[in-house]
Amino acid sequence: MDKIALITDSACDIEDEVLQKYQVHVLSFKILYRDREYTDGIDITPEEVYRNMKREIPKSSQPAVEDIDALFRQLEEENYTHAIAIHISGGISGAANAVEFVSRRHKSIQTFLYDTKSTSLGEGILIKKCGELIQAGKKFEEIINKIPEMKEKVHLYFVFGTLEYAIKGGRIGKIPGTIGDILNIKPIVSFDNEYGQCYTYEKVRGRVKSLNRLVELGEKIGEKCKCDAYVIHGNVEEEAKKICEKLNKSPFINRVYLIGQISAIVGVYCGPGTVGVGYSQI
Repeated sequence: MDKIALITDSACDIEDEVLQKYQVHVLSFKILYRDREYTDGIDITPEEVYRNMKREIPKSSQPAVEDIDALFRQLEEENYTHAIAIHISGGISGAANAVEFVSRRHKSIQTFLYDTKSTSLGEGILIKKCGELIQAGKKFEEIINKIPEMKEKVHLYFVFGTLEYAIKGGRIGKIPGTIGDILNIKPIVSFDNEYGQCYTYEKVRGRVKSLNRLVELGEKIGEKCKCDAYVIHGNVEEEAKKICEKLNKSPFINRVYLIGQISAIVGVYCGPGTVGVGYSQI
């Protein structure tokens, strides 16, 4: 009988209850300051990251090989036969490659690694779907064959409070960011499916219009096929709640989940003021 472990990294955003319910194993990034370092999700919160940004914008490092190896040894001891690892885009992090490298040392566990070509809710929604399938008793091969199809039904959009942190982190081009801030353009940001990198999905002028556009995009998707909506934010809870209220009134949206704060590691690059919505077609 298959005993399947679910693995992700700390860039994954989804309800804590989901992680607990499906016993998801989370590999943590490190958040690095000049004179200290923290383990994402363990000893630093997103709020602390944003507060410290006024003095220093931290760097990050992917989960350590030693930590990944320790996890696989733990899974072996717990008699897992299979593992499904859902990770941040290889276009912005080497985490997935590191997990794949380590998994080859542990041949007693058949591991399927999936590069989401995204981050945050793009990982979290797939983890939730895989957890549901495992709980429903589906076989390993059946689950991993469904993942690409599930990925196609997930649509992820962000609006940043400012492009400053994404520019400094090297996540978008400098010229679009500089011009955008001057002209008060608040682009809708998404991830391309080829390279798994941020790109400007749509340019919108003004904060209010850009947030409203996040809702409109979901309704457009929902017109073709109803979807669930997952909302996250970077220290702007009230704006996130307003988006949830609007989505709850839409006939095209099935259920709305307010996840809460964006993970600290994602917050390092998107900064405070970010709002993200993930739409999952049902």
